[in-house]
Amino acid sequence: MRPPSVDALARSLADIGLPHPLLVDAARRAIADGEPDRARADAEALRRRLLRPVINATGVLLHTNLGRAPYGWELDASATNLELDLDTGERGSRQAHAGALLARACGAEAAIVVNNGAAAVLLVLAALARGRGAVVSRGELVEIGGGFRIPEVMAESGARLVEVGTTNRTRRADVERAVADPAADVALVLSVHQSNYRIVGFTERVAIDELAGFGVPVVADIGSGLLDAACPWLAAGPPAWLRGEPAARQTLEQGADLVVFSGDKLLGGPQAGIIAGRADLVARCAAHPLARAVRPGGAVLAGLQHLALAYLRRDGASIPFWRMATVPVDRLRARAEALGVGRVLDTVAVPGGGTLPGVEIASAGVAVDGDHAAALRGAEPPVVARVAEQRTICDLRTVDPGDDLLLAAALRGLG
Repeated sequence: MRPPSVDALARSLADIGLPHPLLVDAARRAIADGEPDRARADAEALRRRLLRPVINATGVLLHTNLGRAPYGWELDASATNLELDLDTGERGSRQAHAGALLARACGAEAAIVVNNGAAAVLLVLAALARGRGAVVSRGELVEIGGGFRIPEVMAESGARLVEVGTTNRTRRADVERAVADPAADVALVLSVHQSNYRIVGFTERVAIDELAGFGVPVVADIGSGLLDAACPWLAAGPPAWLRGEPAARQTLEQGADLVVFSGDKLLGGPQAGIIAGRADLVARCAAHPLARAVRPGGAVLAGLQHLALAYLRRDGASIPFWRMATVPVDRLRARAEALGVGRVLDTVAVPGGGTLPGVEIASAGVAVDGDHAAALRGAEPPVVARVAEQRTICDLRTVDPGDDLLLAAALRGLG
């Protein structure tokens, strides 16, 4: 029996919605393997692998696998003044927009934006400490998701790691000795927030205000990106679960010369890295050759500008992350009951994204008996839930209210 023609088989798959060349690829592979009937399944699998919206019902607010902070903004298909000074008509800086607004929002003299938090750390070290020493406590030589390790990033930057203290205890005197040692040739002190773990028990660490005054810049990698501990963009003030989390404004007020943080964590925006603080140090980072390699594009900068304006308006209700992070539990219970499917239950959400380890946030959702995680991922749109104690749990704190009907339909479809 002759196999079907590749073109005819590809055309029969047109309802899947993929461009014809991709359908041809699926048809050709299936025919070559002697399984032409497999072409549809292969094309469907390819479509599902493409980036697409999903419903996050895990209760993890900043789920790294799901893109961390949910954020969206409208971007017209038009030219912008990305690097044009409209007053002079001359070339401008792409950092003059979002960077300047973020600096204002966190009380810094200046700020620049790069493509992620790791790039921000790399650029600061390369610009300020290449060929020289950078002091870091042994208790802060962290590794975060994806294999980002402070010692390795430091090596790539050209800075020389100067370890001080011990894993659990580092004192001001340890830093002072290292800075005063001519052989160490210290260019800066790097304070790294232990964002995804905690050391408890017999511990001691040096506060930012204790690090200032040694005659070298203090750079604080605060990681998660909280702008201001007072959360002036929230009418009710900071949630209790944020207690103790370092914030950019307060860290600078305590004496840090630069703060470095991510854009897609507690800031609630797109993936980015922000370097904020003293104008002269920010300018050195911006002038370094590496800055061009790690700069973000216009779409990310437009998103951050949109976000920074919301912060400056103190409009936390317009920031999706803060909406879902602060919605009252009784409202979540009411939504869970309105779904009309599954058993309503109190749950516990977590910040996620390598932030606030051990912190729990009261929440509510629904549960159905059995493990239905795979079936829910196959729904339209896919639903990502969690399974515990032989139950599939959908936590509504991380589900946009506009998706409740879709979630209910997916749960009813489980049969």
